[in-house]
Amino acid sequence: MLKKLLYIVGFLLTPVLVCSQSCPTLLNPIAGSANVPVESTIVWEEVPGVPGYRISLGTISGGDDLVSNQLVGSATFYTPPFGLPENTQIFVTITLFFFDNQGDIVCPSIPFTTESISTVPDCANLSNPLNGATNVNAATNISWDYAPRASSYEIDLGTSPGNNDLGTFNNPGNQLFVNPPANLPTNTEIFVRIRSFNAFGQSIGCTDQSFTTADVVLNLACTTLLSPRNGDSNVPLTPILEWVPVPGATGYKVSIGTTPDDDNILQNGIFSNNRTLVLEFEPNRTLFVTIIPFNDLGEAINCVQETFSTAIGCGPFLDRISGEFVTLFPELDFPDTVSLCENSPGITLFTSTLAETYRWALITSRGTEISLLSETPDVLISEGGLYRLDVTNFADPNGNNIPCTTSKEFTVNIIPGPIINSIDVERDGNNLRLSVNISGDSQYDFALNDINGPYQDSNVFTNVALGDNTVYVRDKNEDGCILSQEVEQDLISEGFPKFFTPNGDGFNDFWQFEPPPNAESVEIVSISIFDRFGRLLSQINTDSIGWNGIFNGRPLPATDYWFRAIGIDNREFKGHFALRR
Repeated sequence: MLKKLLYIVGFLLTPVLVCSQSCPTLLNPIAGSANVPVESTIVWEEVPGVPGYRISLGTISGGDDLVSNQLVGSATFYTPPFGLPENTQIFVTITLFFFDNQGDIVCPSIPFTTESISTVPDCANLSNPLNGATNVNAATNISWDYAPRASSYEIDLGTSPGNNDLGTFNNPGNQLFVNPPANLPTNTEIFVRIRSFNAFGQSIGCTDQSFTTADVVLNLACTTLLSPRNGDSNVPLTPILEWVPVPGATGYKVSIGTTPDDDNILQNGIFSNNRTLVLEFEPNRTLFVTIIPFNDLGEAINCVQETFSTAIGCGPFLDRISGEFVTLFPELDFPDTVSLCENSPGITLFTSTLAETYRWALITSRGTEISLLSETPDVLISEGGLYRLDVTNFADPNGNNIPCTTSKEFTVNIIPGPIINSIDVERDGNNLRLSVNISGDSQYDFALNDINGPYQDSNVFTNVALGDNTVYVRDKNEDGCILSQEVEQDLISEGFPKFFTPNGDGFNDFWQFEPPPNAESVEIVSISIFDRFGRLLSQINTDSIGWNGIFNGRPLPATDYWFRAIGIDNREFKGHFALRR
């Protein structure tokens, strides 16, 4: 079964974020290093947005006399199949490969020098057929892996251990296979002994390896890709893989990898027909596909690997016009923490990121449940906790509407704000003098009738006009805690207490309007009291003793409550007060 890759990406016409391109640094061997083992694997750092790499190895800068422009897919390593020549300066040239051959980037060559060999080579191991394999096609060739430090090989084939009745073959170091001139005996165990050589002698202690042939000669042909075709680019992320049916085959083994030597996506998947749906390829990747037909008698031999590249996703990828690497994920710059004043009705947060959709959510204490708060660029936050902002652009490669989402988790911290204990109002001729009495552990400044100020350090306002006035208190030390508490204030509203304590001690046990001294004469007709959700808790008039903090026979918790009072002249007074226990 095909492995499903949980990777959802897409393509937009307009880039969102641009990153400078660069050639990779050689990680092994280090540039300029000496005494490098001849069996070394060449390793380089990954370049984001590059679907594949080609590598050339030569004995001059830019040369390819050792390895010529070998495609390695998305792998960032390459092991030379025949090793490296000893005591030689080698130049590595990496090419950033984009499949269409229009914008490949050839990076500067990086040199290193190999060791001088002073020991005999290692033994070699069979790679095809594998040691111990059965039901092998009698027409197979014999191949093996490179033996470190070997410059040539001698191979004995026989029908018994230590025998060479099927032939002895001498191979140079750049040929790791033997194709016997005739088919091997059928239904027979074949013994293979591989001896490795260099200038210091022959490998030591190499043993026979073997495999067993099928009871008939198999002549199944190989197949080739129909869709996508070998060399195609911009292949959909969910393609239909289809290949040419092979007469006599009862099934096909399919392997898919991101490098020529890997099958990390699909390993020998078995299919009874010649097509399958893939769920879902990773975008902007070079993929290598090997398909081997088989039947009850065995499988086809020498089937070649084919390759293609998938559609560009959210990126990063190379913008051919600008020559820069582009990612289509929105760039999100948002703080890790936000401060919210304890006595504030809330704070509005805003992101300046341009995106197609927005999603603000509260992450619950269980860590998995999400409460959606807003789908616009701003949100009103009124409580502390862990939140997440998702911003998304959509892409449409090959007809798929795919989201490119950037997410940010942030914490809202509640900061203790000031408490406005009272506001003393004194009449000064035709004006008022307001004194704001607060308690709190920080430093505060004050403004009148405008949340934006100007703010002053003094808590006293003079020459204040008669009528409705609003006092604002701001914490000077906490970033983001702009407004600690807003109090609507005029001479009448001073008669509505800021708190009461219904604990039965005879003091402040009831909340009721009391006209303040020097206030203008006004008659309050009714007073309605609400909780924070707008639920009506009580209605009182000025002739009653007031509200005792009980609703439906139950004492209500200590928190803030709201009131709405109506005067005989239809003037309306609103505010809130605290119930303390």
